[in-house]
Amino acid sequence: MNRSIPLVLAIALFMEHMDSTVISTALPAIAEDIGTTPIALKLALTAYLVSLAIFIPLSGWVADRFGARRVFATAIVVFMAGSLACAVSDSLLQFVVSRFLQGMGGAMMTPLGRLILVRSTERSQLVNAMAWLTIPALIGPMAGPPVGGFLTTYLSWHWIFLINIPIGIAGVIFALIVLPAGNTPPASRVDWAGFLLAGTAASGIVFGLSVISLPALPPIWGVIATCVGFAAFAGYVVHARRARDPLLNPKLFTNHTFRSAIIGANLFRLGAGAVPFLMPLMLQLGFGLSPFRSGMVTFISAGGAIAVKLIVKRTLSGLGFRTVLIGAAGAAAAFIAVNGLYTPATPIALIMFVLFFSGVARSLFFTSVNALTFAEVSDEDAAQAAAVTSAMQQVSIAVGVALAGGVLDIVTSFSGGELTLTAFHMAFFAIAAISAMAIIPFLSLPPNAGQVVSGHRLAPTAPRDAAPVAHSRG
Repeated sequence: MNRSIPLVLAIALFMEHMDSTVISTALPAIAEDIGTTPIALKLALTAYLVSLAIFIPLSGWVADRFGARRVFATAIVVFMAGSLACAVSDSLLQFVVSRFLQGMGGAMMTPLGRLILVRSTERSQLVNAMAWLTIPALIGPMAGPPVGGFLTTYLSWHWIFLINIPIGIAGVIFALIVLPAGNTPPASRVDWAGFLLAGTAASGIVFGLSVISLPALPPIWGVIATCVGFAAFAGYVVHARRARDPLLNPKLFTNHTFRSAIIGANLFRLGAGAVPFLMPLMLQLGFGLSPFRSGMVTFISAGGAIAVKLIVKRTLSGLGFRTVLIGAAGAAAAFIAVNGLYTPATPIALIMFVLFFSGVARSLFFTSVNALTFAEVSDEDAAQAAAVTSAMQQVSIAVGVALAGGVLDIVTSFSGGELTLTAFHMAFFAIAAISAMAIIPFLSLPPNAGQVVSGHRLAPTAPRDAAPVAHSRG
């Protein structure tokens, strides 16, 4: 396996994943500097997510039409342009528009990173390659708070965006040098009706749930947007069944392995995706830790994510996708539930110990399920599979954060309007239960599912009607 390819992709994706969370730490400083409030500035978070949701469905067609390497490098440039625009913004409107521009670049980077990796890697080496690519998705959200806190405290908030410029330049250079050019297959005409419906569905759901969970606008706006999103989704399903070349082909879900991987991954993200939202809040509001110190505590899970890279291939080879995914989902859900038992008297060392092994379980799950998603997908369908995976990932994370925020609101309302530690405990228990539901889709997988990728081989069994071997006594 050419490790330089996943490493180049991982550098760019780390920049995107870290940037999506680093801003949360700097919200008060940015708001004060541009003359607005932190609550109003949450519109910038929503604008980024909406931009991702709109343009991710188009990423598969764009890659097939113009070439994945070229579009990936262009996406990094667009992301850098958005970062620079954020750094020089001096009003709320400019900042929101800049974050939307960043999202346009980010919308292409994640699905195309997966697509390039799948098309340039032999199926037998896909697990190792996915292990490298999964790391930035796990480290980025954990690195964001401490990096953002450090830059904002000791330099200025502008640097959380300016730091993307040298990283992005290096990413473009290495992408053009290292990534394979590939043969650009003839793409069909773009499905504009499908793009409109899919973009409305994804952005409506993500925007609506983001507004509900992060109320920068009246919650009724979020409810209306969510309803519009689900209506557009239903319309897209009807359209895709009739269209000749739909933007996102629902026929991919006729593949049992792909369907199980997508459903299981998104159920898991509903819970696990809310942990980076809940954990820093509990450590800061419930335990009284500073933003920087809480970030240094949660960052330990990144160590677990890196450590699992050393064992994931051998684990899948020995146990197979089905057993590993069931075990990893169960273990990760249990670790999430443990977070609901902490009090301010709990030793920080114990919390970090659990977070480390939580990172191991989550990384093992995501590396495995990402590889399984493409295990039985042809190269011709890989672009659409990457777009479907990334689009549903954004929706599931938004739903997970909204659910966690909803639990906090409900428990708080029963406790007289005060956000207590009990509210965080109940939220962790709720999302742990949702994460555990990810086990269900994998129960129906055959034991040899994706064996070309995992390398797992079942032991041969003797025919049932074979005669017993007679043993003679010498």
